Amino acid sequence: MLSDKARPIVEATLPVVGEHIEQIANRFYRHMFAEHPQLQDGVFNRGNQAEGSQPKALAGSVAVFATALVKSPQQLPERLLTRIAHKHASLGIRPEQYQTVRDNLMWAIGDVLGDAVTPEVAAAWDEVYWLMAYALIHQERGLYSARGVTAERVWRQWRVASKIQETSDVTLFAMQRVDDRPVKTSLPGQYISVNVKMPDGLRQPRQFSLTRADDGEHRYFAVKRVHGGGKPDGEVSNLLCERVQVGDELTMSVPYGDVVLDDGGRPVVFVSAGIGVTPMAGMISHLVAAGSHLKVTLLHADANEAAFPLRRQIAADLARLPGSALRVWYEDGSGSELPVAGTHAGMMDLSGIDLPDKAVYYLCGPIAFMQAIRSGLLDRGVSVHDIQYEVFGPDLWQADTD
Repeated sequence: MLSDKARPIVEATLPVVGEHIEQIANRFYRHMFAEHPQLQDGVFNRGNQAEGSQPKALAGSVAVFATALVKSPQQLPERLLTRIAHKHASLGIRPEQYQTVRDNLMWAIGDVLGDAVTPEVAAAWDEVYWLMAYALIHQERGLYSARGVTAERVWRQWRVASKIQETSDVTLFAMQRVDDRPVKTSLPGQYISVNVKMPDGLRQPRQFSLTRADDGEHRYFAVKRVHGGGKPDGEVSNLLCERVQVGDELTMSVPYGDVVLDDGGRPVVFVSAGIGVTPMAGMISHLVAAGSHLKVTLLHADANEAAFPLRRQIAADLARLPGSALRVWYEDGSGSELPVAGTHAGMMDLSGIDLPDKAVYYLCGPIAFMQAIRSGLLDRGVSVHDIQYEVFGPDLWQADTD
């Protein structure tokens, strides 16, 4: 909790800081990378920096946390903090790096707000930062311990055992361990980070959902090649899809991720679009491997059936889960050769779809898609606590804070 001295200062200055927080975040990153260029090697995603999503995510997270300290100190945004902690753990973030972030963030606040940042204001916002930082450090320490690693040992080498062109834009990778260190089983829905050395010599990390249950020797993930759409091509996704070959080695983290399937006996509804189906495929694979009798419904939207990643694996796995069903929405209105409960044309619309009672929901796909589906589910009386979502990239949505 904020101290009695800091609380009124943060409350009074929150509007002006909130108004400028995105500008502060942009200045922070530019200054930090100028002072500590080594952080651009294997820690930060420069694609997210270039498009501005990482500064927006930082700005939003700090604003949400500070607002919670002032308005509801007994109900901090735990799910938001947990999501960040898992991402940090998958990158091997160390406690001492928080001091570097603090120094550059406080510099950016002073640089943007100028004389408004009195020593008292600076001390109050320093308190906000360390409350958030210590909460994350504590969670990350527990995450490392649970995996039996330290921040420095999150990474290990894996060999590409197979590489399959699944769709025109999606490639499936099966990775095999190359050392004798034990492989702890991932939880259904988790992801790994892959740290890829780029042509300029710098390493770039990316997260990929695990698409199948582990067998102790292998891990499986899918990569969608990012290109077109008026945006720069994805440097990591294109390198993985075009240049990495069977037999090559990649640096991968142990699995992390807070959106994990809770097999509590209630029906489960997975709702996905495009490459967002990958964590759903992983969760369904885990259920099959565990011999589960959980009733599962997968609702998936895509351009057409040929673009639907992992469709054969998913259909085969659902057939082994009694009472489960697959429904698809294809934008081009084409039909389906899969054993589906329904095929629909156009964008996904759940208004006329029967949904199981007392179900829990897992969403993954473009943010606009998840926002629309989530709003529709809330309108139908589904509790906010029964809806989880996975965001690929920085969390610009933060729906769990409401």
